[in-house]
Amino acid sequence: MTTETGLVTGDDGLARPGWAAADDLMREYYDTEWGMPVTDERGLFERLSLEAFQSGLSWATILRKRPAFRAAFKDFVPEEVAAFTEADTARLLADARIVRNRAKIAATIGNARATVGLREKGGLSEFIWSFKPAATPEPRTMAEVPTQSAESAAMARALKREGFAFVGPTTAYALMSAVGMVDLHLVGSHRRGSSGIWS
Repeated sequence: MTTETGLVTGDDGLARPGWAAADDLMREYYDTEWGMPVTDERGLFERLSLEAFQSGLSWATILRKRPAFRAAFKDFVPEEVAAFTEADTARLLADARIVRNRAKIAATIGNARATVGLREKGGLSEFIWSFKPAATPEPRTMAEVPTQSAESAAMARALKREGFAFVGPTTAYALMSAVGMVDLHLVGSHRRGSSGIWS
């Protein structure tokens, strides 16, 4: 049953937004991962990379390809990806299991190098989480879900100054929501407030 807010009540009696009720993979991601805190460097680098690859595509496409992305990018260990060569770029461009976009591949390798470089300034986790806002939105419908914020715009600018690419305000905000820095679960969803960061 779909409500006017866009929430869908599943056979399990739990309310989710329509996108999270589309299939088993999206439902599992929504129920167990999206919006839960991620604070480790590797986890944040992976999510930043996947959000960049998602640009212009559906998240479901990226989620289905995530195992292949992890295999292709050495499980997103920053120093491993930072050491990639032109031969690795050629290998990735030939890998039909992932999104073969030269600019996004180059950005991921460059972002790995920037991530390693940030270790001298406290690291990627401290850097990204410094943009956590003082309050989180409380959307009641999908139309009320923001796609960027002042904090995500500031984060994007700061990341670019540190040498990161493919990190505009919208991508930064998608990262913020994915790792729990904001709670974009609709009011009424069974996941609202589940991160432990926002009550």
